[in-house]
Formats: sequence, C-alpha cells, structure tokens
Amino acid sequence: MLDVAIVGAGELGGALAHALAWRGIVSSILLVDEAGQVAAGKALDIMQAAPIQGFTTRVFGSNDLFALAGAALVVIADRAGRVADAEWQGDDGVALIGRIRQLARESLILCAGATQRLLVERGVHELEISRNRLFGSAPEALASAMRACVALEANGSPKDVALTVLGLPPGQIVVPWDQGTIGGLALTRALDEPARRRLQARLAPLWPPGPQALAAAAVKATGGVCEVSRQVMSCFVAPDNPSRQRVRTVALPTRLERSGVVRVEVPHLSTHDRVALDNAMLL
Repeated sequence: MLDVAIVGAGELGGALAHALAWRGIVSSILLVDEAGQVAAGKALDIMQAAPIQGFTTRVFGSNDLFALAGAALVVIADRAGRVADAEWQGDDGVALIGRIRQLARESLILCAGATQRLLVERGVHELEISRNRLFGSAPEALASAMRACVALEANGSPKDVALTVLGLPPGQIVVPWDQGTIGGLALTRALDEPARRRLQARLAPLWPPGPQALAAAAVKATGGVCEVSRQVMSCFVAPDNPSRQRVRTVALPTRLERSGVVRVEVPHLSTHDRVALDNAMLL
C-alpha cells in the first residue's frame, strides 16, 4: 500500500483523510496544513475514531510542507480556517504544485477540489508536469450525482447505472447517453428523449459538488492509483496534444494505476457530442 499526503486540512481535506483511513487502502495518511495545529488536531480526532470504526490506517498531522517528501500520492484539498476560496487555486495553487514537485519529484498529484481544473491545466502547460502525473477527481462526483438522478428518473438503483460525463462543468457538459446503460439495458431505451432532456438540464445546478462528494471521488481515484479498483472514472486530465496546440483541460473517462493516468477511454460519441466536446476543449 502507498503513503498519501493531503495538503489542506479544511472541510474537504478532513473528510478525505477520514474516508481514506476508513477504507484502509493506503498504509498511512499525512494531513498537512500550515494553519497552526489544525492538521494535527484533525489527525488525532480521526485516529481516536479508529477503534470504534475498526480501521488501522495511520493518520498524522503536520504544519510543515516538507513532511510530505516521500509520499507516493499528494492530494491537494482546501485550506483550514477559510470560508471563501478555501480550495487551493490560482497562482497560490500553481506555486504549491511547484513546491510539491521539488519536495516529492516522484509523487503523483491529485487535485480533489471542484475549482482546481485550472491547476491541472496550468501545472501541465506552465510547469511541464506530465499529464499522467497530475489530474483532478472532481468530475466523478458530478458523474455520481448524475447516475443517482438517472436512477431516480427510471425508478431504479444507482448501482445499476453505467454513465459518465465529459467536458467542462458546469456549462459545457457532455453526457454520452448512447453509451450509457441501466441494468444492462441501453439508457436510450429505458429513458425517452424528454426524460433525458430533463436530466441534462439538472447537470449544471449539480456543480460544484460538496466536500463529502468530492472526498468520495478522491477516494475512488486513490483506489485506482493503489490498484485496488479497476474502475474507469471521470477526471480532469490534460488532453493528449502532440501538436502542442493550446487546449483546455476537461473531464474525460480515465483509467488510473500506480503510474498515474494510463489511458483515457473516450466512448464512441455521436457527431453532436463530439462537436460539443471539441468546443469545450477549445480555448
């Protein structure tokens, strides 16, 4: 199992540390936040829950970013003590990624926040980090919410729904309905066109997801990196761009392993959906 560091002990960072510890898929979790002893306090709280919930994952807290050196996976979350702009983003976020790369050059970097798409994009284009090693998990939270809405519309279970989302939330989201299924049946047969239009209209208000949903998506991504899960999930990933043309980072179906993003598995898209995805990617 891998050692994971989470940068930011805000609501998202704390929820993610607890969820990862409870799942037991990593060997240790380091929660780092430069705001006093917040990270250490949250780590202690999680460890005190271990005997009750029955997990053995070690959780530590620190206010020193140097402590993350050696972590196989570094997750960027949100800063403690902030109500607005809690998630790492903008120039501060890019500078943080640069520091992480200096401290843990072999680490994968996972952006867990809903506002961190541009961190992935800028990290790849400006810091020249490999697109395989820097990605974001927030779109999977949106895909999960959409699967729940589909199940509700079809009077079924979300576990029976196979569906992903692509593109640029919240305004340029592509749902490949032709490739989705529910209970093994094509979604286009289970749901008529008016129902699909109603569901499509619900997508934008579902963004951004809340901290618990974002944490669950980051746990799923960590499971892929740890190779305890083979599921394809929707991630913010910089497109493969051999022509070096500047394009946006968007949500794409992604397969993760210990080396990071190993494959982007874009489903067969209709002409309409392909044009919509291309438009979302264009600057």
